[in-house]
Amino acid sequence: MINKKFINIYYDLKPFIPRRLQIYLRRRLVQNKRRACAGCWPIDENAGKHPEGWLGWPEGKQFALVLTHDVETAQGQGKCYPLIQMEKELGFRSSFNFVPKRYSVSFELRRTLTDQGFEVGVHGLYHDGKYWNSRKIFEERAVKINHFLKEWKAFGFRSPSMMRNLDWIHDLHIGYDASTFDTDPFEPQGDGARTIFPFSVRKGGGDRGYIELPYTLPQDFTLFVLMREKNIDIWKLKLDWVAQKGGMALVIVHPDYMTFGGKKLRISEYPAHYYKELLHYIRTRYEGRYWHVLPKEMARFWAARSSTTSSQQGLGRGCGD
Repeated sequence: MINKKFINIYYDLKPFIPRRLQIYLRRRLVQNKRRACAGCWPIDENAGKHPEGWLGWPEGKQFALVLTHDVETAQGQGKCYPLIQMEKELGFRSSFNFVPKRYSVSFELRRTLTDQGFEVGVHGLYHDGKYWNSRKIFEERAVKINHFLKEWKAFGFRSPSMMRNLDWIHDLHIGYDASTFDTDPFEPQGDGARTIFPFSVRKGGGDRGYIELPYTLPQDFTLFVLMREKNIDIWKLKLDWVAQKGGMALVIVHPDYMTFGGKKLRISEYPAHYYKELLHYIRTRYEGRYWHVLPKEMARFWAARSSTTSSQQGLGRGCGD
């Protein structure tokens, strides 16, 4: 479970810790945690269970595919255009989640995305861990987050660093939240949803609520920066398992950590062609077998389904706890 005191100290000190040292320390932590969690990461077999009353994906597709991007910095925002072009050339669409108070979010970029059939979402206000320190802090930030949701005509939200309180998120005017995962012990708040399907989160057990979309493929930063994997074998392993179970393959990719055009890699970067290889793998191995939609489309589908079924989901214990 999350250690709020530790997280607060980390974010207070983070601006003063050199980036190279941050990465080094996180790599050591991940290396130790990875050995302890080999039985439940990247695959937690308990997450493959079908939800109650499950009748399958539209058009008889084997599994669903949702592509998302969190843009954490101004530098990452500058890398969005080649990423958009990559996906367009391969026939994919995705959502891009921006942090409105951390950098100046480009109106032209947002317009390009929506005009070309992509989606724009809100990724917090600041990329810090202080949203969940108190109910008062979250309520104050929720007012501002709702402002950007309305201004951007955004349907969804994702919390920075995947820290969340699903009850408090009801304060946001959203159709979906995407701040959980099926299994990921390397996140600060390691309790997973333990499902590879969306689920509804209803206020007080009633009809009001939103749809939760957990990511089900490991994050790119974890694989290629912290674990220093040199291929996409883990992505393919997890994708194949999700496809076999008929679930939702949802991935988070950060343009911030990608390098295009063969440029020299910095310590927190990986080659963009890794993601391109994943898209090629999906398109060739599973051609005609996946239902590819934007997060907002997935949320609307699941909300319609949830109106006739019960799909409230709680978070389980963290992997390895």
